Amino acid sequence: MTTSHKYRSGTMFGIEKAGAAEETLPPVRIGAVSYLNTKPLVYDLERLAPWARLVLDVPSRLADGLAAGRLDVALIPSVAYVTGTRYQVVSDACIACRGPVWSVRLLSRVPMRQIGVLALDEGSRTSVVLVQLLLWRRFGLRPRLIPLPLGSAPQDVTADAVLVIGDRAIHESNDGFHEVWDLGEEWWEETGLPFVFAMWVARPGLVAGPVAQALSAARDAGVAALPAIALQEAPRLNVPWEACLRYLRDHLHFYMGSEERRGLDLFFRWAAELRLLEAPVGVNSSLSRLAT
Repeated sequence: MTTSHKYRSGTMFGIEKAGAAEETLPPVRIGAVSYLNTKPLVYDLERLAPWARLVLDVPSRLADGLAAGRLDVALIPSVAYVTGTRYQVVSDACIACRGPVWSVRLLSRVPMRQIGVLALDEGSRTSVVLVQLLLWRRFGLRPRLIPLPLGSAPQDVTADAVLVIGDRAIHESNDGFHEVWDLGEEWWEETGLPFVFAMWVARPGLVAGPVAQALSAARDAGVAALPAIALQEAPRLNVPWEACLRYLRDHLHFYMGSEERRGLDLFFRWAAELRLLEAPVGVNSSLSRLAT
């Protein structure tokens, strides 16, 4: 994993030119998801946090980096927060949805109730729990699980169904599959609540005030600039600008409010009951400190 990445017009995140901010804050290693859905959360972060070094990677690796101490703050899968040691949620910025999310899909070659073998995207932590939870609640299913490696396509595995997330889920065609679930939509229909896929979490002991302010400000700037972000990212993803903007504007929600906290609490409780997660001790008290 590298310690700095290019983003937005070739600029670099780093501390080499941090100026006055470097005198008051030590370098903070911030890990963010490398998918389109994260671009609004790190928009203008270079200016807002010149003391930060940004690392881009898939959600599962970010969780590992935070746990190993290679990162100070990371946009980690929601389930990694529950299983982490004394993590603190440091911003009300998050990646959530209130209905169809488009970029988290279950592609099944058989009717959903007949799934016996399920391939899980290795880039995911939260979605792999969510899909198992939904299959159990709908059909009482506990399929055998196999990995879908990061470099592989759904067509590369012979599983009955395949979970794909992120940018490759946006590109994946429904052709050749008997049924397709959008997991955000399925959760909404099951609960009537938003679903939070990832949130900003800090390691124990980090003085989070300046980081929290920068992350929330970056989110606000990104949400205000969604058309510009879509214009920049659409060619990279080879999708029409309108589709890119629609995804960012209509399918994603970037604010952790009371309904998002309720959705998280329910997800954690259900997952713990099925032993897909450890018991979510202390989740409510930590999340309740976030602004509604």
